[in-house]
Amino acid sequence: MRIPHVILLLGAALLWAAGHVHAATPEAKLAYQQARDAAAATYKAARARCDAITGNPKDVCVLEAKAARVRADEEAQARYEDTLKAYTRARMRIASANYDLDKARCAGLTGNDKDVCKEEAKARLVAAQADARADQKTIQARDDARADKEDAAYRVAKEKCDAFAGAAKDQCISAAKADFGK
Repeated sequence: MRIPHVILLLGAALLWAAGHVHAATPEAKLAYQQARDAAAATYKAARARCDAITGNPKDVCVLEAKAARVRADEEAQARYEDTLKAYTRARMRIASANYDLDKARCAGLTGNDKDVCKEEAKARLVAAQADARADQKTIQARDDARADKEDAAYRVAKEKCDAFAGAAKDQCISAAKADFGK
């Protein structure tokens, strides 16, 4: 996986974790559909260029086009769904598409070079998948920690309200609930 795409997906996942509003609006759906249509058109054009090539270079060309389409489709879907699971799934599928491309590139080699190439491709796949899972767990842990901190602060605010009585206490508790979204 290319570094800019990793940074893009990680940044998007962090935005989601920061409380980004779910993007299930008509505009988001339109942007998603336009991105998928653009990916399909780009794929079709790239695939047509591959028809002039033969042998292993054609296989590589076709898989490059497929990998680019998978990348565009998955990034668009992840942005549309705007969930941590969607971003992680996108990173996994992109890594898998890149692995298929790397295997095709290795097919053009022979002997030990081919074996080394295949192992390097597998190592890149495993690393990309491990990074995606680790980032997901990190973001989930931060979300859990943020929720725990908010709950603790809410309990403190409620406890401070015990110093009041009657309407003042009710108003204090209402203010605490409003402050913490309870």
